[in-house]
Amino acid sequence: MQFLNIAVVVGYLVLIVGVGTFFALKKKDAEGFMVAHQTMPGWAVGLSMFGSYISSISFLANPAQTFAGNWMFAAFTLVTPIGLWIGTSIFLKFYRRSHMVSAYSHLENRFGPWARTYAVFAYLILQMARTGTILFLLSQATVPLLGGQASDLGLARIIIVVVGVLITFYTLFGGIEAVVWTGVIQSIILVLGPVICLATILLKVPGGLGEIMSISVANDKFSMAPYTLDLAIPTFWLVVMGALLEHLRNWGIDQSYIQRYIAARSEKEAARGIWIAGLLYMPTAFVFWFIGTALFAYYKVLPSHLPAGTAPDGVFPHFIVFEVLPGLSGLVVAAIFAASMDSNLNSMATLTLMDGYKRYFRPHAGDRESLQVLWGSTLFWGAMSIGWGLFLTLKGATTTIQFSANIAGLLGGGVLGLFLLGLCSRRVTSWMAAVSVSVGVLLITWMTLSRIKVGTTAFWPQSWDGWKSPFHEMLAGPVGTVIIVLLGLVLALLFSRQRETDQQHESTLPSDEAPQLSAERSS
Repeated sequence: MQFLNIAVVVGYLVLIVGVGTFFALKKKDAEGFMVAHQTMPGWAVGLSMFGSYISSISFLANPAQTFAGNWMFAAFTLVTPIGLWIGTSIFLKFYRRSHMVSAYSHLENRFGPWARTYAVFAYLILQMARTGTILFLLSQATVPLLGGQASDLGLARIIIVVVGVLITFYTLFGGIEAVVWTGVIQSIILVLGPVICLATILLKVPGGLGEIMSISVANDKFSMAPYTLDLAIPTFWLVVMGALLEHLRNWGIDQSYIQRYIAARSEKEAARGIWIAGLLYMPTAFVFWFIGTALFAYYKVLPSHLPAGTAPDGVFPHFIVFEVLPGLSGLVVAAIFAASMDSNLNSMATLTLMDGYKRYFRPHAGDRESLQVLWGSTLFWGAMSIGWGLFLTLKGATTTIQFSANIAGLLGGGVLGLFLLGLCSRRVTSWMAAVSVSVGVLLITWMTLSRIKVGTTAFWPQSWDGWKSPFHEMLAGPVGTVIIVLLGLVLALLFSRQRETDQQHESTLPSDEAPQLSAERSS
């Protein structure tokens, strides 16, 4: 049985490596590596971006969330259309018409080099953490498939390293074309996985769908509560706020999404790709949420089928291995691989070249030199992502979706606030933006680190409990973003009024004194 499952997974990996190898054989220049000379069809770009939405975080952590709790986090999916509309009507047009490969080059034009460098650094660290988290979740699902126990950290680490190396090398040789076309294949496979699992649950639960609904309703599993305004605990409204910011980040400041819709052959094709990605994501995401609830009902009816002490993140992998038919369970695990092998390394390498190497070291680097930097940075960020995945094997049984949300809020809130500040007012100068971002990032850091835990270990020293944030860490990103925008606008308002007052005062002075005062103020 294990041999059959492993054969299916290996067959899938061979297919993906084969696709990457095919594109590796095509001669590439730096532009081809980064944006495929803007020749990609919109439907392929859309399926690829859909694969980015359905990562192993969705595949494993979302069922874990609804198994352990309710549907509160499904509010993230409900606000998806707002993100799609903003993405196609504002961000897509802005980036494609600016003719910039980097999503952050315009920040230098608006606020100076510091803004561009800060945004790039935050993105690179965030994506490294995201890719490592995805690799970690994949290892949790595949350890039982290979005959190991959930606690077998050695085997989990081998899986993280092997899959991380595969992702790194197909991105390294195939460029953005390999990322998009492997994403198409991955999207098809990953849709089959949850369908197989849901059908298996419905067939195995005595009483089928009716029994699942009865147990779920009795245990209030479909609720999205709490709806209170208590800011110290996770609530529906905190999830909605965080979801709106996450969708804005995806379409507005996430280089991996932006680079793909820049690679589309036209603006119309790019918009089509965004809507394909979002409209496929919504029903698929709700299937994942429902799987967690259905698993709760399944193990409520058959509690002996689940080992005592199984962590929420481990319930779905356990079901896949021990309850789904051999061969089909291999296909489900292949779907988890598909959700895990979407690569952001191409976008990370692009930013390293455009916003690092060319910006500060070799502005006029030739095509061959640029390709070498792209290859080297792909290897570097692949290794860093693998390292983060290995670190997560030490974190214990924390629900991974919350841990990932904490990291995203910590690293992404300041960049989104900076971007929105630039859109809101032309009066905001570089130093005003720098002050606003500094305050916002400090606030986000304090609200996150004083509350976040890795496993059972708190970051915040116990002796500092008097300075601990009273708010839930989920609020950090939204609050930090709003503070950055509001503080920047207030500074712009105050100092623009001061300039107007100075100008009015200058106009009342005798003509021989006004030029001297103007010169002194400039000095």
